[in-house]
Amino acid sequence: MNAGRRIVSTYRLQLGPELTFEDAAAQVEYLARLGVTHLYLSPVLQATAGSTHGYDVVDHSRLDEELGGESGFRHLVRVAREAGLGLVVDVVPNHMATPVPVSLSQPLWSVLREGPTSPYAHWFDIDWDALGGKILWPVLGSSLEQALAAGEVTVDRVGGEDVVRYFDHVLPLSPGSDPGRMPLGSLLGHQHYRLASWRDAATELNYRRFFDVTSLIGVRVEDPSVFEATHRVVVDAVVSGDVDGLRIDHPDGLADPRGYLEQLAGATGRCWTVVEKVLEGEERLPEDWACAGTTGYDALLRVGGLFVDPDGAEPLSALSEELLGGPQDLGSMTCEAKRHVVERVLPAEVSRLMRLVARALPSVDRGAAKRVLEALLVGMDRYRVHVRPDEPVETAEAEALRSAAAHGLGDARNTVDQDVLDAVIDLALGHAAGVADPAAQRDFVVRFQQTCGPVMAKAVEDTVYYRHVRLVGLGEVGGDPGRFGVAVPEFHDFAQRIATDWPLTMTTLSTHDTKRSEDVRARLAVLSERPAEWSTWVRKAWAMAAAHRDERVDPLTEYFLWQTVVGAWPISAERLVGYATKAVREAKLHTAWVDGDARYEASVARFCTGVASDAGVARHIDAWLTASAPVARANTLGQKVIQLLMPGVPDLYQGSDLVDLSLVDPDNRRPVHYAERARRLARLDEGEAPEDLDDEKLLVTSAALRLRRERAEVFVGERAGYSQLPASSDNLVAFSRGDGGPEEVVILATRLAGQLLDSGGWGEAVVTLPVGAWRNLLSDTVVGGGAAMLEDVVPLDGLPVAILVRDDVRRTR
Repeated sequence: MNAGRRIVSTYRLQLGPELTFEDAAAQVEYLARLGVTHLYLSPVLQATAGSTHGYDVVDHSRLDEELGGESGFRHLVRVAREAGLGLVVDVVPNHMATPVPVSLSQPLWSVLREGPTSPYAHWFDIDWDALGGKILWPVLGSSLEQALAAGEVTVDRVGGEDVVRYFDHVLPLSPGSDPGRMPLGSLLGHQHYRLASWRDAATELNYRRFFDVTSLIGVRVEDPSVFEATHRVVVDAVVSGDVDGLRIDHPDGLADPRGYLEQLAGATGRCWTVVEKVLEGEERLPEDWACAGTTGYDALLRVGGLFVDPDGAEPLSALSEELLGGPQDLGSMTCEAKRHVVERVLPAEVSRLMRLVARALPSVDRGAAKRVLEALLVGMDRYRVHVRPDEPVETAEAEALRSAAAHGLGDARNTVDQDVLDAVIDLALGHAAGVADPAAQRDFVVRFQQTCGPVMAKAVEDTVYYRHVRLVGLGEVGGDPGRFGVAVPEFHDFAQRIATDWPLTMTTLSTHDTKRSEDVRARLAVLSERPAEWSTWVRKAWAMAAAHRDERVDPLTEYFLWQTVVGAWPISAERLVGYATKAVREAKLHTAWVDGDARYEASVARFCTGVASDAGVARHIDAWLTASAPVARANTLGQKVIQLLMPGVPDLYQGSDLVDLSLVDPDNRRPVHYAERARRLARLDEGEAPEDLDDEKLLVTSAALRLRRERAEVFVGERAGYSQLPASSDNLVAFSRGDGGPEEVVILATRLAGQLLDSGGWGEAVVTLPVGAWRNLLSDTVVGGGAAMLEDVVPLDGLPVAILVRDDVRRTR
């Protein structure tokens, strides 16, 4: 790998109008004191004006001027270097924005002006044949005929050039166009784009987009010239030493993820690179990918699962069934949501695939082939298989496709012609017999895999996770609401595998994409240990909120919101209404982003405002939080210390150094109050005791990060071993890092603290520590090696976690 600054830990900064390069530089001193080694920046290339996230790049040739441009970035690099920090940058290879006006993107302007003959035509994934050499440009609020009749589409002159104008949209005219001699309708008919209603995108769009976002167009980064042009700025920053690592956004959308990573590794000297790869269930990251690992959703699932009590599954299911008036079947719900996405959200993508089927297998019945294709997309249990055209197919990938077809067809599997089923599956695997057009088969292999991810994301993450309400905290990116808890041996197996196979992978608990912050999920995990108490509490809350509820507020939404409220409290009415509106639109049961039900949304908003403003309800919520605080505290600190010190490179999302009760974006992009964090850290460094859970989390976080930085070899170097430590209680997670030498570190975390409280404490439970004397960095107490009483190391009336170093090595603060 590139010999830049060793990446030991990262701190994610979500750049935007309220956090520029200069603003980031202002926080470097605090973050260096906190103990991180690298700032992890959201995308830095020129994005759409006012972008709050940076994933809508319009110009790959320059750094974002709104963030501070080249000078601002250089200033951040200099300040970070002086403080001993490096930089990791987020890269978006899969897509770029279709800006308004399009002239902000030179490549897109050229393509719209010159069509398939444009020197930039190969940049974009456009099916030119679908519309006779045109690209659909669905920006109108009505049909073209209606827009023309209303005089909304006109010819204008901008910068000495004749252009087409539709409100803020400005589009080029093809060479040879003469607005003075042709009626406007005829003039538009001679362009390389076809103006259309935004509604036509769902069925007629002929360029690949990011999920269902028409304003993000797919980029053909598999073309070496496109890779070079879109990556020049980032690669130069790595080669120059300004940037030490990269995070790759949505690799599943790429035509050839493996090839892309190989090219990136070659260009950057194999710098540390992690990929935003969502691994479903026991799916493994392909071993031949040239990267350090994932962005950590696989770790999030296992670490968070340690604090979910499997004994709570049945009573919480019963409560959900009672409140909703019936059971929720996760499998059926998922299939239903995926069928909706395939048929209603992404039909344009399915049509493109069917055009390839027709070219490759012209004799196959198209109706039957479409049923098989839709079944494959519905039944797929992961974001994509990994098949490369013209290469042998792994048995596991073929089995995954056949399993997907069977699952997607369900009871209808016997009604599909077996020959058609086999033909379409073989086509997706790249070895169908009697193919009329080999190029179409190769294209189908790629396009099919690129379509699987959007179906999964839109159906599962953005639909099912807003519908399944047994324990909403389980509905997380890379998670599984049906997987209720992770046993300690299962976690240790995972951690050992990471230590062996992907020792430099990223780990995380919160990201800019998580549905809820780690601390919201820590609170919600308490429900699994307190299902009876929760049932009583929520029934009373239901009754107390009667005055705020009308007949439109359905039980599913209300139960979803009660869990949200106790997870994020205190929460303002404005925040709760904003979140609830997004949640009910994503759920797609009573309203939606397109053609939603305004009356329903207004009823939900009134309910949220009433709940958030009702003093009696507030007291009821506070009573729950007070009673559950000891368990939530153990969850909050336990999952944090495990994530920070387990194998891998831990990332902290901005603000999560204190207790952060944020919800899904844009709620999790609110400004972070760093001055308050700096004040708290200074007080702790002066030896003052923590005053609250915020202080305790900051104490644990800073101690762990500083220890990692000081003993990098133990965590990410040659001595970075991992060993499970024996404990006589299943309520403890215990492991050591290092090779048993003087710098070895022991980590202890209490889990399922409610069980402990109910049973009266640790009793005679012990953990077997390595020989020697051990000092707890968090309490400065010393314990001997061998069988140590847990009541002495992680007492119920003290911190529920411990970070132990050998006594001859003093506290790292």
